[in-house]
This record gives sequence, C-alpha cells and structure tokens, in this order.
Amino acid sequence: MTHNVMIGTWAWGTGANGSAMIFGSKQDPAVLRRSFERAADSGFLRWDTAAVYGMGTCETLLGELIKGRDDIFISTKFMPDKKYRSGALVRSFEDSMKRLGRRHADLFWIHVPNHLEENLNEAIPLMKSGKIKSLGISNVSLAHIKKAEELLGKEGLKLGAVQNHFSLLRNDQQPIIDYCTGRGIGYYAYMVLEQGALSGHYSAAHHFPMFSMRGFAFPKSKFRRIEGLLSKMKELADKYQIDPSQIPILWVIGKGAAPIVGITKPSHAEKLAEAMQVCLTPDEITMLEQEASRTGLRQQGIWEPQ
Repeated sequence: MTHNVMIGTWAWGTGANGSAMIFGSKQDPAVLRRSFERAADSGFLRWDTAAVYGMGTCETLLGELIKGRDDIFISTKFMPDKKYRSGALVRSFEDSMKRLGRRHADLFWIHVPNHLEENLNEAIPLMKSGKIKSLGISNVSLAHIKKAEELLGKEGLKLGAVQNHFSLLRNDQQPIIDYCTGRGIGYYAYMVLEQGALSGHYSAAHHFPMFSMRGFAFPKSKFRRIEGLLSKMKELADKYQIDPSQIPILWVIGKGAAPIVGITKPSHAEKLAEAMQVCLTPDEITMLEQEASRTGLRQQGIWEPQ
C-alpha cells in the first residue's frame, strides 16, 4: 500500500542548514539508510528534500539511496534569493538532478515566493519539456496561488501543489486547503510536529538541544504552555494504541492535507505505518484544536513571509 504521506529529509543533511545546526544532533548515514528502507518497505514512497537542506548534502544522500528505484517519487526545491538572478532556477534544478541521480523531478518547488512571476517563467520550459512533472510553490498566500495559476494557465499548464507550514500550533490554512482541494491542487503540510515539539517526546524538563534553531524557536516557556495539548494527545494515543507523535499527523490528514513527516530512525517509519490504520473522529479533531487554541501560540519560521 502506498500512503498519501511525504517523508521529509530536512534533518538528514550536514553543515549549513543541516541536522546539527537546525535540530541539534548529527545523523548516522547507516541509520538513515535503514530508515529509508524500512519506510519504503512500509509503503512510504514519496520523498521530499531541498537544495538548501544541508546545502546539497541531503539530496546527495537521498540520491544514493534511490539508485535503481523507479518507484520512489521525488520532491525537491529551489530557494530563490531576495534579488532575482536570471537562470538561477534552471541551474538549481540541474544541480539537484545531478545530486539525486534523476533526469526529471516528480515534483519541483519554488521554495519561497521571492520574484514568483520571474521564477515561474523560468520553470515553464522545464515543465513543457517534461523535466518537471509537476510544479509546486511553498510558503505562499492565496494571492500567490491565484497568480501562479493565472500565469501557468496562459501556457496551458497547471499548478500542481502548495506546501505551507500547517500544524496544531499553526492552524490558519483551512481556506487555502479548501481552495486547493477544489482546484485539484495537492496541499502538503510541513512542520506538522513543529520539529519535534508536538512529538510528545520533549517537554520543559526534557528540552531540545540548547544550541539548535529548534531550541531557540521553541524554548522551555513554550513547552509549559502546551502541556495540556500534549496530555490530550497522549490520551488519544493510548486509546488507539499508537505513539503520541502520530496524533498531530493524523490531525493534519483529517483536515484534508498531506503531511510531510521527517524520519531519522527505522522506528519512526514503523510508528508512522501503525498510525496509517487510524482515523481521528470529528470530535477528536475539534478537541485537539480547542486545546491548541488555549496555548495562545502561533508558530512561524524565520524564513516564512509575515
């Protein structure tokens, strides 16, 4: 069975924007290989990465793992500069394909909407040639989506997907999800676990690594504010006999979005596979939202538009 979940690899890379810098820990390539194999064997065949994750090191590792596997769906991204640079998207695409060992991208993203029109125009020839099978835009508003649809539509092309930050602590995406659903545009949610804050495995007492971006983004004071939410997650997890980390993922699925879930251990893939047998009820979804609202938190990455 193939699941409508994308496996994220942000925590795989090394160096700048890599695992140690963002998450506060290094990853063992051998363990990542076993994690990939366990996930793929469990039906998780859609994989998401980006040129900026570990500055290419993540794509390189994933490329090694997918050699000879035509069943793996690959999603990767181009990060535009604040200043538009002609040809940057095409060069980024070509570099990503070399690292991944692929001739085409199943899904290729414009990572942020900087100079969106110019970058879409650069992507159009790659779409028409079949090198980009589907094009997505990330960290975008409804206005950005409509603009992209209009521009691509003039060329007889369709916007394939949207990827935005969406979680119990960033629950402001329903109008965009509904719009995308109605237009046949895939909606992918990233940071559904808030980089582990909603995994149920961390707390004010057992905090993130101090010198990491996620540690700065989610200090102990915030963990104190989500204790009630984590408690409700645990209750639901016990009811369904799954790990608490899977509850926010199931909530995202229940809201009509496809979650992007990061894994770094084989056990992460196993827990995710177990959770795919569960559907939260409408009352449970509402209860989680009410608990999340009581925290008063709205998480936002430093890279996201205001």
